[in-house]
Amino acid sequence: MSGAERSVPTSADIVVTGLGAVTAYGWGVDPLWDGLREGAGAIAPFSRFDATRHRTRLAAQVPPSPAGARYERRSSFADRFAVESVREALRMAGLEGAASGPMTGVFFGSSTGGMLESERYYERLLHDPRHRARPGLLASQQLNGPGDAVAREIGAQGPSETFSSACASGAIAIGAALRALRRGEVDLAVAGASDALCQLTYAGFNALRSVDERPSRPFRADRAGLSIGEGAGVLVLERRARALSRGARVLATVAGEAATCDAFHMTAPQPQGHGAARAMRLALEDAGATPAEVDFVNAHGTGTPLNDAAEAAALQAVFGDRVPAIPVTSTKASIGHLLGSAGAVEALVTVMCLVRREVHPMPPAGDPDAALGLDLVLGRHRPLRRAGCALSTSLAFGGANAALVLRHDEAA
Repeated sequence: MSGAERSVPTSADIVVTGLGAVTAYGWGVDPLWDGLREGAGAIAPFSRFDATRHRTRLAAQVPPSPAGARYERRSSFADRFAVESVREALRMAGLEGAASGPMTGVFFGSSTGGMLESERYYERLLHDPRHRARPGLLASQQLNGPGDAVAREIGAQGPSETFSSACASGAIAIGAALRALRRGEVDLAVAGASDALCQLTYAGFNALRSVDERPSRPFRADRAGLSIGEGAGVLVLERRARALSRGARVLATVAGEAATCDAFHMTAPQPQGHGAARAMRLALEDAGATPAEVDFVNAHGTGTPLNDAAEAAALQAVFGDRVPAIPVTSTKASIGHLLGSAGAVEALVTVMCLVRREVHPMPPAGDPDAALGLDLVLGRHRPLRRAGCALSTSLAFGGANAALVLRHDEAA
């Protein structure tokens, strides 16, 4: 981010007025929040493809779409998750059928796009020569497929940008939307991300032995890796004055964002979390907030030994002696690691925590890793005496780090 952009006043207040989600808990924000609050994870045996050839056989798979739901022909699973999420988000924002035009931008993240459909095409081409493989399965191969599907769905004629920085993609997309609104490039931003399960990532993480044979247990002493999931999350962002003028309900403020890179290793994080800590500090600076104002953290929290240790080190560096008193949760412990869409769904969940004034729990399995020194929210939701400001982190393979600062809104 340039210095000129950082000098733009944040008093414009970019607010969230709509949320939409598709996760393993179901199609919608309500089933997501209810499932998280209950504290029972959605990571289980799955059927999206045959996993018997892999070392692990668990994932957080999205259930079948609602009866009667209609989508474009040839749309991928990731496209459908994205489209259904934006439909819900615009309904919540009171903008259903009213988001089209050149001042609406789409800022989206994805790491696989329509990879699963492409895998099915080539599998049929190679192993079932009696039936002609349908080239239409390749239509949504591109990573920009979900974002473009959203733009077509709502008639957005402003910028349609797709970000693919591994597991930080969704958070980076939200940061880009925030900057575009501050600069006045758009009046309305649809920010989010979508990814679906596919064999490429499932096999890849298994080959790296980064996947746990049990549901993932972030920050626990016996953690052994992540659990892969799928889904989408969408936030409707606009300037506060515009939202209030049309009578919209303001859910939260997207107060600050930042992105950095470890520039350290292809898969391992920088052990002391220097890049992650810098992203957190810059996001707080962008929000005009201090570490003392942060009331809880929705951590990246993958459950891999190295990532959790590096993230805990980063939190120690930023919050110092306050760390044992800051509630920390990880949405991935319940719905799996949604890869490119993880940051968007977790930002959405962070907004819900601010609105409900409570932090959702992680499933309770496993003892906390005492060496990390974190106050984990386990088994039962944690009411917040103060729910003013929260930090959501995304720390990706390749060292891409992103942090978002979200603030509670009194009108929420």
